[in-house]
Amino acid sequence: MFFDRQHKTRLIDAGEALPGRTQTMRLPERHLVLGTPIGPPFPERTEQVVFGMGCFWGAERKFWTLPGVYTTAAGYAGGYTPNPTYEEVCSARTGHTEAVLVVFDPAQVSYAELLRVFWESHDPTQGMRQGNDVGTQYRSAIYTTTRAQAAEAEASRQAYESELKAAGYDGITTEIAPAGPFYYAEDYHQQYLAANPGGYCGLGGTGVCLSNPLSEAAEAG
Repeated sequence: MFFDRQHKTRLIDAGEALPGRTQTMRLPERHLVLGTPIGPPFPERTEQVVFGMGCFWGAERKFWTLPGVYTTAAGYAGGYTPNPTYEEVCSARTGHTEAVLVVFDPAQVSYAELLRVFWESHDPTQGMRQGNDVGTQYRSAIYTTTRAQAAEAEASRQAYESELKAAGYDGITTEIAPAGPFYYAEDYHQQYLAANPGGYCGLGGTGVCLSNPLSEAAEAG
């Protein structure tokens, strides 16, 4: 058991990854809660960002409840294997983390608000785990689609790390990187907690709030 846990917490190299497949996952036509498409094309007014914060069931629900979010989807990001299955991602042999695609209208909800929800809804100091969920697929990550998003994500990380350390937590282990391919998860994962209200959700924050305004943090950075 110790060996298995150690294996699942080691991030693989590209040469070790499973080969995957060219076939994409079949997607539901509409978001179960929002009624919008979960696949592209998306409205021109929207932006996209991908968050990894543990089990994607609970993570997706955090964002679909926000006014101004156009759609959300559960999937896999940050790895190597094309179009992986859930079982492959859980094997720690694809390099992916469970992730949520968030498509939002910046005129209705700010990226800063999305970052606040991201930081406060999980523990970003745990490395390759989130609570009792252990493995590289549970690592914390922000995959950005613009330089402005990347800069603001880094500024917010610095601000929140100060808050966490003041509360006795270790440093943040969240990966911040430009977004690569986002592979949609199987259809039964999409909006899982809407279809299964009593389903498992291991998501839990630290209780530490991001009190520093992100605009000020960005200016200071």
